Amino acid sequence: MLQTYIFPMETRAHWDNTYTTKSDTQVSWYQPVPERSLALITSAAPDPSAAIIDVGGGASRLVDALLAEYYADITVLDVSEVALGRSRERLGDAAEKITWITADITRWQPQRTWDVLHDRAVFHFLTDKTAQDAYVAALMAATKAGSTIIIATFALDGPERCSGLPVQRYSAETLAARLGPDFSLYAASKETHPTPFGTTQQFSYAAFRRRS
Repeated sequence: MLQTYIFPMETRAHWDNTYTTKSDTQVSWYQPVPERSLALITSAAPDPSAAIIDVGGGASRLVDALLAEYYADITVLDVSEVALGRSRERLGDAAEKITWITADITRWQPQRTWDVLHDRAVFHFLTDKTAQDAYVAALMAATKAGSTIIIATFALDGPERCSGLPVQRYSAETLAARLGPDFSLYAASKETHPTPFGTTQQFSYAAFRRRS
């Protein structure tokens, strides 16, 4: 299933250009196997009927890993149609099992809720309060009491820029403070991510449960 929403053209153009000029294995955030994200998701939602959405999933291999774990209700959201197209092409016929949403989360109005919302490296690109508030509003609309929210950002000692854009770095605690009291932090860890270029980046992972 394909869904498309309205979003700022400059945002879409930036990320479409990124995936047009680079393969999905040449971007710094590429992971052949997203082990930490998958472990957090399967721990939070061991039942394969759980509804899972990957925000900023683009060309990520997380959707492949979720399919391999037999999850049956998977949604991937990304602002770049080019990135989503890469994943659909890679998955072949299995892509029909996934709901694909082309949207900027800061302008997205979800039509349902999910049991697990995962985001690896979208929120840290939102550097102004208005965009961050819009993200949190979408987070509230896309989840319900008891839902799990897993967010990975650059850590406090991580890069200050990515893909030519400034980022906001977080610890699990500062991210919890920014999301607000509706989300209870229950797990936190750091990861040294090896890029395809032989460098490393420090990521902070945080898992929350929505209180109400």
